[in-house]
Amino acid sequence: MNQPDLQQIERITGYKFKDHDLLSLALTHSSAVTNRTHSNERLEFLGDSILSIVICQTLYERFPDYLEGDLTKIKSMLVSRRNCSLAIKEMGLIRFMKVGKGMAESRALAGSLAAGLLEAIIAAVYLDGGFDAAKEFVLKTFNPFIEQADAKQSQGNFKSLLQQHAQQNLNCTPIYELLDEKGPDHNKCFETQVILGNQHFSSAWGTNKKEAEQKAAFNALIELRVLKGTLEENGS
Repeated sequence: MNQPDLQQIERITGYKFKDHDLLSLALTHSSAVTNRTHSNERLEFLGDSILSIVICQTLYERFPDYLEGDLTKIKSMLVSRRNCSLAIKEMGLIRFMKVGKGMAESRALAGSLAAGLLEAIIAAVYLDGGFDAAKEFVLKTFNPFIEQADAKQSQGNFKSLLQQHAQQNLNCTPIYELLDEKGPDHNKCFETQVILGNQHFSSAWGTNKKEAEQKAAFNALIELRVLKGTLEENGS
C-alpha cells in the first residue's frame, strides 16, 4: 500500500496501523486474488462478531429500561448490511478496496461488498490494536445510527419516552399502578394507570400488563402534551 493512501485511510478511520499488511488484507476482496484465504473474507467473519458485541454492550448500557425485544430491534437496525454499506460510503473508504476485473462497476460494491469491507476493517483494527481500539472505531462510526435507531424505536416505546421526559423535565420516575383485571386466567385484561408525583393520568386497558402499561404511558404523554393524538379507549 502506498504511503499517501495509508495516511488517508488512517485519517478517515482515526486509527494508526502498526501492521500495514493487515490493513491491506482488509481492503482485498476475494475477486482480486486466486487464493481466497488471501482476501478479507476471514476478517469479515471476525469483524461481524466484534461489531455485534460492541453494539450489544453499548445498547445494554445506554438503554437500561429497554427490554430484550426493544434492544434486539435496535441492534438489528444498526448492524444491517444497509447501515454498514452506508457507513463505508460516507467515510469514502470504498475507493481503496481492491477488487477483480469487472467488479469495479458492480452494484454489489455499493452493497454487500461495502458492508463486508467495514467488518473486515473492524477486525483489522481489533487484531492490530485490541478490543478497545476496535470499540472506539465502531462507536465513532455507528453513533449517528444509534441516535437515529433510538428515535425510531422510541416512537413505539411510550414507556421509554415517558420515562425520559419525566426524568429530564419533572425530576421524577413514572409509577405504573394496576387498577383492575378481568376475565378468565387464559384471557385476562388489565387496567393500568400512570402516576407522576401526585398526578394521576387516564388509565388504559390491555390484553397483558405490558400492553396496558404502554397504553397508559401513551395517555400520560398526551395529557402532558408531549405527543399529539387521541386518548386510548378505556372500555372493559
